[in-house]
Amino acid sequence: MFDAIFEAIEEWMRTLLTTMVTSNLQTMFTDVNEKTGEIATQVGQTPQGWNGSIFSMIQNLSSTVILPIAGMIITFVLCYELISMLTEKNNMHDIDTWMFFKYFFKMMIAVYLVSNTFNITMAVFDVGQHVVNSAAGVITQDAAIDVTELLSAMETAMEDMEVGELVVLALETLLVSFGMKIMSVVITIACYGRMIEIYLYTSVSPIPFATMTNREWGQIGTNYLRGLFALAFQAFLMMVCVGIYGVLVASIRISANMHAALFGIAAYTVLLCYTLFKTGSLSKQIFNAH
Repeated sequence: MFDAIFEAIEEWMRTLLTTMVTSNLQTMFTDVNEKTGEIATQVGQTPQGWNGSIFSMIQNLSSTVILPIAGMIITFVLCYELISMLTEKNNMHDIDTWMFFKYFFKMMIAVYLVSNTFNITMAVFDVGQHVVNSAAGVITQDAAIDVTELLSAMETAMEDMEVGELVVLALETLLVSFGMKIMSVVITIACYGRMIEIYLYTSVSPIPFATMTNREWGQIGTNYLRGLFALAFQAFLMMVCVGIYGVLVASIRISANMHAALFGIAAYTVLLCYTLFKTGSLSKQIFNAH
């Protein structure tokens, strides 16, 4: 009689622990799949498409607050350009008519750049969006964890486990599941942080654009333009990180060692979060932006 009672208790505990492990795994990997899938959606959007209200506020601030300052800067830069041009020609003793046409042409370009700053800035992110959207279809499909196949392999492996090992596995899945939720938040921070950085970067865009036509001051505008391309193509690097993550996760075999596989997937997710944050500095290095 006691043997039957102990067997019933053992079976009840086995069922309880198996259900707990399965539930933890399903929740854990579903959250990660959702976040990795959202990366393509988040980074594939332009600033005006990500949040129209924030974009309108940044555009209004740039037009009403920053643009007048850019107007003063461009006036100073053009005056400096004219003085430098005249003094370079033997203190105005060797003046050519063509130099004034050249000066007026540069002035027209400078005014045009400042007047169309937002159009140029958004064009850079449109290029980045096109690159991301071209790569998103393949990468997001490969990066998704097959939850059904994974749970099936886990359930098959748990049938041969003792109760004590199931208790350890339940605690491990509970710990890793909690860590995965934190990683999901970190992934969201990485995506949202990049977009906020873009808004901050574009809010002052008229000032560096006002310096681009001058040889000495133009380094400010040139470096700013490099930074724009770095932010735009950072999205592509983030998508590549997701693709690499998918390949690494797909290489894990549950049947070999369930505990190692579980922590291996968690480690790869931590690595994904780390590389997502590193894409910003890497993109700036590629485009030589300071």
